[in-house]
Amino acid sequence: MILVDTSVWIDFLRNKKNDQVSKLDTLIRERIPFGINEFIYQELLQGTKDVQEFKLLKSYLDTQRFYPLPNEKTPYAEAAKRYFLCRREGYTIRSSIDMLIVQTCISHKLSLLHNDKDFEKIAKIEKKLHFY
Repeated sequence: MILVDTSVWIDFLRNKKNDQVSKLDTLIRERIPFGINEFIYQELLQGTKDVQEFKLLKSYLDTQRFYPLPNEKTPYAEAAKRYFLCRREGYTIRSSIDMLIVQTCISHKLSLLHNDKDFEKIAKIEKKLHFY
């Protein structure tokens, strides 16, 4: 199972050509299971340019497989711990949301398809996370 990060979706929706978009195209074409989480859902919707685009994107995203974090404190504490470890190792992660995306992957045993250098920094301290 694969979680597709906001960075890939943005490139996909803008018709950009890169390796990650090609992989997403393959996932869609070959019906390989993939999904999003609540943070990716929000990031994508808040980036829309108008009401019509918002409604269209929301309609599409609502059909996607969804991997939520459990409704408890533990995953958030784990994400904060990973952020702390990255910072301690000299890696500045620009978004707390990225840490929650990583935590979603760990909680659901997902691979992550991304186009964001921060995830490469996180991977240097996190051996449990497999990047697609």
